Amino acid sequence: MTVCAVAFHENTFAVFELREELQILYMNMWELLHQLEYVTADQRTVVYSDIQHIQSEIERVIDELVQHDQSQHPLP
Repeated sequence: MTVCAVAFHENTFAVFELREELQILYMNMWELLHQLEYVTADQRTVVYSDIQHIQSEIERVIDELVQHDQSQHPLP
């Protein structure tokens, strides 16, 4: 049996990895938002800090995904 895979973009695997990372970051964000329902006041500041960190990581991954897309589909 022969198997063939065709990549339509140069960065197909990089994009796949970034999308996977983005999904994990979104799950982590949901967990942090859920933690706000039951954490103590002392823990809340740590959760807020973690939320800000995850938010910046989500923005970074989205920026990289857009850069990959723009390199494959430059605007005229």
